[in-house]
Amino acid sequence: MTSNFINSTNKWPLEGVKVLDLGQIYNGPYAGFLLAHAGADVVKVEPLSGEILRERGGGEVPLSFAMLNTNKRGITINLKESKGKELLLKLAREADVLLENFAPGAMDRLGLGLDLFLKTNPRLIYASGSGYGLTGPKKDNLAMDLTVQAVGGIMSINGPEKGPPMKAGAAICDFVGGVHLYAGIVTALYEREVTGVGGLVEVAMQEAIYPALTSNIASLHRNKWKQPARRGNKHPTKGSAPYNVYAASDGHIAIICVKNDHWVSLLKLLKREDLISDQRFETQALRAVNEDMIDELVENWTKTKTKYEAANLLKKNKIPAAPVRNLEEVTRDEHMHERGMLRYVNHPIMGEVVLPTSPIRHHRSSKRELKLEPRLGQHTSEVLSEWLKLSEEAIAELRGLHAIH
Repeated sequence: MTSNFINSTNKWPLEGVKVLDLGQIYNGPYAGFLLAHAGADVVKVEPLSGEILRERGGGEVPLSFAMLNTNKRGITINLKESKGKELLLKLAREADVLLENFAPGAMDRLGLGLDLFLKTNPRLIYASGSGYGLTGPKKDNLAMDLTVQAVGGIMSINGPEKGPPMKAGAAICDFVGGVHLYAGIVTALYEREVTGVGGLVEVAMQEAIYPALTSNIASLHRNKWKQPARRGNKHPTKGSAPYNVYAASDGHIAIICVKNDHWVSLLKLLKREDLISDQRFETQALRAVNEDMIDELVENWTKTKTKYEAANLLKKNKIPAAPVRNLEEVTRDEHMHERGMLRYVNHPIMGEVVLPTSPIRHHRSSKRELKLEPRLGQHTSEVLSEWLKLSEEAIAELRGLHAIH
C-alpha cells in the first residue's frame, strides 16, 4: 500500500514516495524530474514503442529526453490491452502519485478515468497537466507550447515594435506548467497527511503562465486597456532606461539601471559626470522618456569593449548587467557546475554531455547521484517484482500477452 513518508527519517524530502510518471514531452516529465530529484521513486511508464520524445533528434536517445528523465526508473505498459490496463491499476494501488499530461479525456477513453483510480486507491494523488484545464469551454482544445504562448498573450508582447508577434525561444509554458504541477503534487501530498485521502490536482498551462504577464497587464491597465506596443528588448512598459541589449565588439550585453545609484555609477564609468545633473535624466521616468538618447550613449561605450570586458567593468561598479551568452557558453557555466546544477556526464550513446539536476536545493540532504535516463523498459521486471511481488513466470506471461515490453 502507499507509504507514509512524513514521519520517516529520510535523506531526501520525498524519499519513500512512489510515483507513476505517464508524462510526455516536457510538461509532465519535468514535474516527474523534480519529484525524482527530491528523492521520490519515480517510475516512467511508456507505451511499448516508447514515449514520443524518444523519437526526436534523430539519434537513439535525444539529449532532451536524457535531460528530463534522469533519476527515474522506466517500464513499458500497453494501455490498449486489457492486461496492460489491469497492470497499471495494480501499480496505482501501490503508488502515492500518478501524473500525466495527456489531452483531457484521453485516460477516460482508455477506460482509465480518475474515479477508477481513486476507487482503487483512495490515497492516490492524481495529477493532471494540460493546456487549458479539465473543465471550461476550451478544455478540449489541442495545446502545445506554441499555441499556449499564442492564446496566453506571450506572443503579443514579444518581438520588435513594427514586426509580427513572436514566441519566446524557450518552451516556457510547458516548463512553467511543469513546475506548478510539481508544486501542486507536493501540496497535495501534505494535504493527504492531514486528511488521509488523495484526490485530483490539475494545472492548466494557460493559467500557470498568466502571472508572468503581471507588469504587462499593469501597463495595459494604465493605458486604459489599449494594448501597449511591443518593445523588443526595451522595458515592456517604457518604465526604465537604460534597459536594453547593447552591441559589444564581439556580441551583446544586457544593461539595466533600476536605481538612481546605478545611473550615477554608469555615468561615472562612461566619464559623463556632466550628465548627472542634467534635468532630462534626473528621474527614472524622465530617463525613460529620453531612452533613445541614453541607448545611444551607452552603446557608443559598449561597442568599444568585448561583452565580457564590459560586464566585468559594470560588475565592478555595481551596475546590473550580463553578457548575452550562447547556449554552449551556458552549458559550460562554471558557477552552475560548481553548485552542481550542471554536470558533465560520459553518456554511453552520446558521449560527453551536460545534464541538469534540480534547481531546488535541499541543504540538509547529501549530494544526489545522477542516474541516466532509463532505456526503454529497462526496469519493467524490477518494478513489477518489487511493487507487485510478481514472479518471473507471471512477468513472462505478461510479455507473451503483449501487455509489457
